[in-house]
Amino acid sequence: MKAALAALLAVFLAQGALAQACREDAVYLKGAWGEARFAIEIADDDAERAQGLMHREHLPSSSGMLFVYDTPQRLSFWMRNTLIPLDLIFIDQTGVVKTVHHSAQPLDETPIPGGPDPLTHVLEINGGLAKAMGIVPGTLVRHPSFPNQIAEWPC
Repeated sequence: MKAALAALLAVFLAQGALAQACREDAVYLKGAWGEARFAIEIADDDAERAQGLMHREHLPSSSGMLFVYDTPQRLSFWMRNTLIPLDLIFIDQTGVVKTVHHSAQPLDETPIPGGPDPLTHVLEINGGLAKAMGIVPGTLVRHPSFPNQIAEWPC
């Protein structure tokens, strides 16, 4: 119930997201389900990516962390020292979601692969939220860090 309410709130907050300018502290998603905006922290160097969302006891429902890699590569994550369940949204360099891992278990060190495709971004949000909102492969993501943003929804 909490996740469904958070999903509805994110969608309502996102109305008009297409008209908003791209910002470093926000990521926009769009699919057949609608649009959403998440306030984000960026993890774009080795130290920030290693720390991620470790040791946090709470993540606001409309927030997340965007992991950014300079070159496309196969990505794999784990939940070491991560105390909250997370959805991991794996994204290619054009801003298209390729894989969604739902509700990764806190403290689990089992690798979570992003799939066979080379990827440049991973968005982490609260566990269960991606499913509640309908975020699936093919969803478009908009943020200034995408070097080859899909032409139909550029920054």
